[in-house]
Amino acid sequence: MTNNIRPATSPEWQKIKTVLLDMDGTLLDLHFDSHFWLEHLPKRYAELHKLDHASAQAYVIDEITKEQGTLNWYSLDYWANHFKVDIVALKKEVQHLIGFRSDAIELLKFLETHQAQVILATNADHHSLEIKLPVTGLDQYVDHIVSSAELKIAKEDPAFWKALAEKIHYDPASSLLIDDNESVLDSAREFGIQFLYTIMQPDMRSPERTLTRYPGVSKFSTIIS
Repeated sequence: MTNNIRPATSPEWQKIKTVLLDMDGTLLDLHFDSHFWLEHLPKRYAELHKLDHASAQAYVIDEITKEQGTLNWYSLDYWANHFKVDIVALKKEVQHLIGFRSDAIELLKFLETHQAQVILATNADHHSLEIKLPVTGLDQYVDHIVSSAELKIAKEDPAFWKALAEKIHYDPASSLLIDDNESVLDSAREFGIQFLYTIMQPDMRSPERTLTRYPGVSKFSTIIS
């Protein structure tokens, strides 16, 4: 793999028996999460703890960054305890920002016609799922939903994919994974998942990436045509 943009092309769908899909930044627009953690939480933390916004923002972002790639990073309970705020309530204040990426529904409808099991494999914990699934109806398009919190292993660890296969049988050699997190793609590749794609614009209000190590999807139509 080289460090440049590798436009995604359609895989050999006839070889794919399982499709593994990430949620945030892949099917759902990452703008909700980006705005919440980088803007809304620091603002509300400053208000609740009587701090100036710049200091609160620097503190919150620094604390979050320390846990990147771990289960804590994705745990709303952990951050509620850490910051002494009701994270779920604060997320609901901006839940109107939750939505699909531009053509994610097109992909999901295509997969309904494809003879493969579809698994939503996410690092989002149960609180996040309880907020996002009713808003989006995403659960109606997939066969299974499995969270890293349930397996107690973050997707960045190859052991996640082994634990997932023990819970829901799939053959990595005939499986496709789409994920915006390239560390997750690295772990899936180490486990042996054959078809791997990343997302060029996880946050629809931010520019497309200029560097990827996996074939990058700008539009899902490029891999389902």
